Amino acid sequence: MAKTFEEICRQIKAKEFVPIYLLMGEEPFFIDQITDLLIEHVLDESERDFNQTILYGVDTDMAAIFNAARRFPMMAERQLVIVREAQLIRDIEKLADYVKNPLRSTVLVVNYKYKTLDGRKALAMASEKNGVLFESKKIPDYRMPAFITSFLKERTTEIDTKSAQMLADFLGNDLNRLCKELDKLAILLPATGTKRITPELVEQNIGISKEYNNYELQRAIVTKDVLKANRIIQYFEKNPKNNPIQATLSVLFNYFSNLLICHYTGDRSENGLMAALGVRNAFQVKDYLTGMRYYSAMKVFNLISDIRTADARSKGVENASLTDADIMKELLYKILH
Repeated sequence: MAKTFEEICRQIKAKEFVPIYLLMGEEPFFIDQITDLLIEHVLDESERDFNQTILYGVDTDMAAIFNAARRFPMMAERQLVIVREAQLIRDIEKLADYVKNPLRSTVLVVNYKYKTLDGRKALAMASEKNGVLFESKKIPDYRMPAFITSFLKERTTEIDTKSAQMLADFLGNDLNRLCKELDKLAILLPATGTKRITPELVEQNIGISKEYNNYELQRAIVTKDVLKANRIIQYFEKNPKNNPIQATLSVLFNYFSNLLICHYTGDRSENGLMAALGVRNAFQVKDYLTGMRYYSAMKVFNLISDIRTADARSKGVENASLTDADIMKELLYKILH
């Protein structure tokens, strides 16, 4: 059974190492996190000069990897060999010959970024059998608030739902950028005398308005607060740099797509909707329970089509004159009326 990111990290911190870590996938953040954790825990600082080897796919070959992996450690229990940019090695499948019978005193880490290996072939199968085969996947936009909350919890920092959604909407699922901003906020917390990130802290230091943002727009749409929704859209029109239309359309598309799932879910209780949407917090389904009262399944179906059309027009498709603000105003009218 494949291990999760959290399970892998816990085992590394407990110094429960395996001889091969094949880390692959579209999201580089988790690959880098696991690799950095291995660098921190496999060897003591005094052991690294002789027992840590870092190779790069652009200027290495299989012979060099085999030679490095088959060396014995010097004055240490184990050695660490890291292959970065392994996706650039054409004959990477040949590594299966080593992985099938790895040296137990070597921890071999293979970073295969932005791609995945064929799980039916020898290298992936051997890696899963004798070590860790981890696929690092992009986090969907709608799960970013939960990721932010979990990420901060591990650092003994709390964040309220609104702040998490504000950050997710503004920064998207670029995890490296997101974590830099979260680290910046965390540094500021001791001065505030609290370990909780608030909308005020986000507004002051990230540049997102706590009153006029995609989170508040979605809340206004959910409750059909026409006045508030229009005020937010007018603010977006005056501040387009911090409120790009594509980010807003993505938020609306995710909400109404999930709302359509809710409409066609047999069990529409809180627990039933949580299971259907794959969320753990009952608070996250309240907007969908409200939305089902205001928006019929047919209305939602049509709105999803309207949002797709707005996205295409914002990119110049069948649109010669409308601005992004015009497109958003027209879409908002269709949603609320």
